[in-house]
Amino acid sequence: MMGLSLKMVLFVHVLVVLGFGINGVYGLLSSSTLRNIDNINMEGPYLGIIVPNSFEMNPLLQTGSFLEDHKMPYLDFAGRRFRIGRLENERVIIVMTGLSMLNAGIATQLLITLFKVKGILHYGIAGNANSQLQIGDVTIPQFWAHTGLWNWQRYGDGPEDELALESNGDYTREIGYLRFSDYYNGTNCNNSSDNLLNNVWYQPEEIFPINGVPEQRQHAFWVPVNKHYFAIAERVQGLRLAGCVNGTCLPRPPRVVRVQRGISSNIFVDNKAYREFLNSKFNATAIDMETAAIALVCHQQNMPFIAFRSLSDLAGGGSALSNEAASFATLAAQNAVDVLLRFISLLSS
Repeated sequence: MMGLSLKMVLFVHVLVVLGFGINGVYGLLSSSTLRNIDNINMEGPYLGIIVPNSFEMNPLLQTGSFLEDHKMPYLDFAGRRFRIGRLENERVIIVMTGLSMLNAGIATQLLITLFKVKGILHYGIAGNANSQLQIGDVTIPQFWAHTGLWNWQRYGDGPEDELALESNGDYTREIGYLRFSDYYNGTNCNNSSDNLLNNVWYQPEEIFPINGVPEQRQHAFWVPVNKHYFAIAERVQGLRLAGCVNGTCLPRPPRVVRVQRGISSNIFVDNKAYREFLNSKFNATAIDMETAAIALVCHQQNMPFIAFRSLSDLAGGGSALSNEAASFATLAAQNAVDVLLRFISLLSS
């Protein structure tokens, strides 16, 4: 198969032949950007490091472990900065997504499309749906799901009634639903009253894998991380992590834990009832707003992927005054970075 570098050279040649010239533009890619991407890829392959926000990225950039490339430390494209360098003897490209599933998906697809990447590592902070774990723990879920794609059932219909467009294969009742009438304040003994909001049914994503038939959809709800990466992650579990911030220490030292499931959606969950539902229904631990989007893109592109999410708060629980994320986000972010670095060192060895 033709190497990416050679394909890029041929592509630039085609642009010149077609009359775009050396200073021409093809779509959003100028010839100078194409040359820079080609030069970067000649030094590859890279591990792609994807991080949600600047407060999560800064601890990584400020560590002595990150060495930026002296020839081309970064490339700016489509509103994003792709930082080139090395971590723990591995060539890496770091990109910040910004908040939400859409931003995470776009950044991931750009990274995989533009650069010669051999795997994707994602890290950040997350809400916690598992009361057996605590703030500062770093979770490594084996599966991720997007729980924000719903079919909202009309009032009067119930679990035995077919959903709109279900017969076409567009929607399903296989994953399960949330019944709003179960969550009145004062609902006791599993007795429910009617609620006009009725039920929402969780839906899988439509996906179009690169090894599938174009425009022929498949479906995915639980997306697995890479098996080899997950096996390596077992060796990270003994890592010692920070447990104090600004003189306040956690009840026990934080730990690294491989867990079964994490979930993502465009919802910041600071609600005890919904947190408990997500844990009981899906056995979810980490709750965030980006990881499932990254997992879904990697799954479709057949790209190895794993995520490390450090717990910054017990979603909707803990303090009655405020969400704990404001107090422990910096500690959680640093712990996630420490786990990332340890994983890369094990991966490269």
